[in-house]
Formats: sequence, C-alpha cells, structure tokens
Amino acid sequence: MNLESLLQLIVSSSLTYAAPLIFTALGGTFSERSGVVNIGLEGIMVMGAFMSAVFNLTFFETFGQMTPWLGLLAGGLIGVLFSLIHAVATINLRADHIISGTVINLAAPALAVFLTRAIYGAAQTGPLGRSFGRSNIFLLHRIPVIGPIFFGNTSGPAYLGILVAILCWIVLYKTRFGLRLRSVGEHPHAAETLGINVYLMKYSGVMISGLLGGIGGAIQAQAIHNEFGILTVAGQGFIAMAAMIFGKWNPLGAMGAAIFFGFAHSLARVGNYIPIIQDIPSVWLKVLPYLLTIVILVGVVGRSEAPKDLGNTYVKSK
Repeated sequence: MNLESLLQLIVSSSLTYAAPLIFTALGGTFSERSGVVNIGLEGIMVMGAFMSAVFNLTFFETFGQMTPWLGLLAGGLIGVLFSLIHAVATINLRADHIISGTVINLAAPALAVFLTRAIYGAAQTGPLGRSFGRSNIFLLHRIPVIGPIFFGNTSGPAYLGILVAILCWIVLYKTRFGLRLRSVGEHPHAAETLGINVYLMKYSGVMISGLLGGIGGAIQAQAIHNEFGILTVAGQGFIAMAAMIFGKWNPLGAMGAAIFFGFAHSLARVGNYIPIIQDIPSVWLKVLPYLLTIVILVGVVGRSEAPKDLGNTYVKSK
C-alpha cells in the first residue's frame, strides 16, 4: 500500500468513526452552555440508533438512497423526545442532573432492546436496507494530492458534521439566541433581570442536545454498524462528552476533539496497515479511545472552565 492510499484509508476511517461523536459532542455543548448537565447523551444515542434502524428497515424500498439521510431525522426526533424527559426532570422538577441523565442511560438500552425483540424477534435488527457507505465529495475529490486523501471515498455524515459544527459556532457566538443561551449558563438570575426567559433557553439547549445526540446515534447505526443491537452504542456518548470538555465547550473545539477520538477508534481497524503500530495487539488499539477518555478527563477537567452555573438548580425569582 503506497503512502497516498494509506493516508486516504486513515482519514476516511477516522472521519467515519468521528461523525457520531461530532454531532453528540455538539449536542452536549448546547445543553451545558445552557447550564444543564446532560450525561444522558449515551441513552439518547441509543434511542437515535434504534429509531433510525427501524425507519431504515421499514422505508428503504420507499425512499431508496435517501433512506439513511431521512433516518438521521428520525433518530433526531426521538432524541428530542427523550431529551424532554431530562429537561422536565432537571428544570421543572429540579432533579439532580447526574441522576436524571443516569436514569436515561439505564432506561434507553433496555427499552430499545425490548422493542427490537418485540418487532424483529431478536436482540438485533439484522442488516439495514440502506447504509451510508463511502462517497466522493462533489468536485473536491478531484483536487490534486489532497483531493483523493480527504474527499475521495470518504464519510458524507462526517463532513455534514463539520459544517454543522461551524454553524453551531456561529449560532452560539454570533447570534442573539447564542448570547442568551450562554448567559443563562453563566448567570441565570442576571439574565432573568434582562427579560430573558431562562426556562425557555434551558429547554432549547437540552432539546438541541437531544436532536444532535439522536442524529449521532443514527449515524452510529447506519454508517458504522449497519444494524441496531445492544452493542451498537457502547460508550460513544461518554466519549462525546469527553470531546466536549476537551474542546472547552466550544463547537469547533468539540469537533476537533471528536475527530481525534475518531482517529483513535479507527486505529483498531487500520492499525494493521500502519508500519509503526502494526505489531501492537489489536485489543490495545480497541481500548485506546476509552483510555484516552479517562486520561483527558483526569488531565483536562480541572483546567477547563465550564459554564459557571452548570448543574445548578434554577428557581425563578418572585
């Protein structure tokens, strides 16, 4: 394998594994910027993966090649519904954010597997009707040298995630909505005195996190596993949270961290082709992303500046 082919394989594989992490990390950024901790992203990803798989198998003959893309919307919508549970519990009922998110993480896999057994008679759905596969990015893959490496036979959802990350940065830092959302996460009572509807902003942040987390789960099912099962989402939600923290609650930083974790995930698949690491036992490459998650959380959390009111219960002034 020549150098160009090797680089193309590494980049393509890294982006494929990074795509669900990008969307989910962006979702976590919106939720936590509004002051609501959402560790339920793992459960939201599970439900997004489940719903997208059901949609894919049900409608692939109707929508053809568009089925996986419409499956993203299906996964995002179920993610919004599940995020509403977390929003009501933490914002209106004033439940502890960590406990509420943990309940979602415990309930979602059990519910998804129960429904999968009820519908398909097994713990897995089986192969999907249509998957994302690999594609060329229009015209860009023709650029000499870098075109085939970065834009040829690559992951479409990953480049969509990069575009969404840029859009999220613009929304958070260049719009009135983003300013209000960030102010609610920093000092909700001060925001309230300026006429900002704090509850509405918090609900918006959590629901956006559900939408993007559900899309992340849908990509995991339709671009990586090509089915839904109990192991389709196995820790990716927590890795996405680590990417969000590593990126300092900034959409572009979270995107970059997600791509880094995607690269770590891809090494288990392409490591045999890389001379430097081809002799490392594959089991070490498989656990590498999780080890990096622990190392980054231990080394970065204490130095990253989270939104000041993150995780606190807000009570409207009388």
